[in-house]
Order: sequence, then structure tokens, then C-alpha cells
Amino acid sequence: MSIRVLIADDHDIVRSGLRMILDAQPGIEVVAEARDGREAVALARALRPDVCLFDIRMPEVNGLEATRALAGPDVEDPMAVVVITTFDLDEYVHGALKAGARGFLLKDAGPELLTQAIHAAANGEALIAPSVTVRLLAAFADLQTGPPPAQPIERLTAREEEVLLTVAQGLTNAEIAGALSISLSTVKTHLASLMGKLGARNRVEIALWAYETRRLTT
Repeated sequence: MSIRVLIADDHDIVRSGLRMILDAQPGIEVVAEARDGREAVALARALRPDVCLFDIRMPEVNGLEATRALAGPDVEDPMAVVVITTFDLDEYVHGALKAGARGFLLKDAGPELLTQAIHAAANGEALIAPSVTVRLLAAFADLQTGPPPAQPIERLTAREEEVLLTVAQGLTNAEIAGALSISLSTVKTHLASLMGKLGARNRVEIALWAYETRRLTT
């Protein structure tokens, strides 16, 4: 079955470009477009797309607020949201990750990266691309002004620390398995343990915690 995608951006030409790229990919179908965050939230709740692709800066309701409404910590059945922005140290991106976004891209990302992000979000994972996300996560971790990140409820093992760093570096499960010489099932076990200990809901939050605690810097 195709991955059903909702696109939200207040610029007609951007929405058209994203739709053209995604509709050309096998296994992906754009089911709706929204011009602002309020419309995006309403359409998402009505259509329940597999992935929502949101611009950060939109009128009425911005991408951060829309993401929190659909994927925030208080949402009973959170949706998969990927945010897309420009690399201008926009603090909203950090907020979007905290609000539950599973990943984000730059607006000049090519079709391949965009497609990877959609597939990752639909599969319950997140795009942590070294060329994009690592650089941005580090930048926004430096901008952190709130309280320090919570410490794990249970001390991380040495292997979990290794897996934590590979996630923050943008490696996929298969790449982590190869780098650490462990099986895919073991990788998944460590990821589940990390999410439990850190109170993280996805790989993005694991990576963000690694940067906020200065486990990894660029």
C-alpha cells in the first residue's frame, strides 16, 4: 500500500514542487495539501495520513504548533510529522523536535533525501542524516535556554552509550549493526532500552538528548 502524505506550506510553488517530487516516487501518494497550520491540523485529523510534511513558518498556526497538536507528548495517537525548513538557525526546529517531529529537512533537499524521510517516518523511525540533521541538532542544542536535559532513570550501559552515539551520527539500524558488529535485533533491543531510559519517543529525541548532554559535538 502507498504511504499517504499530507503537505502543508503557505507557498503555492513549494507545495507544487513537493507534490511533484513525491507523486513521482513509487509507493507514495500525496492525499492533501494545506496552506496554513490550522488547515493542516484539520485535514490531518480528518484524513489520518501516514506522514505529515510541514513547513515551520505558516500563518494561522505555525508548524511547531501544528506538530504539537498532532504528535505532542499529550497526543493519545500521535501522527508521523516531518518538518521542512531553511538552515537559518531557526529556533522553531528545536521546538518541533521537542513537539514530536520525527525528523526534518532543508528545503533544498533533493528527491532522494525527501523520499527517505517520508519512508523513515512511515516506518516509525526518523531521518537522522549526517549531512543535515546532525549539523542542525548540534546548532539547536547550543541554543538551548531551558532546564538541563533530564538524566536517564537508569545508568546507560557501555554498549548503549555506543548505540546512542551512532544514532546521533545518523546511522541506520543496519549501519549500526555493521559498525558495532551486532545483530539487527540487538540494535533494536538497545534502541528500545535507550528510549525507555531517556523517556524518548523516537530516534530524533535520542539524538537530541545526545547533543544536549554533549555526548557528541561537531
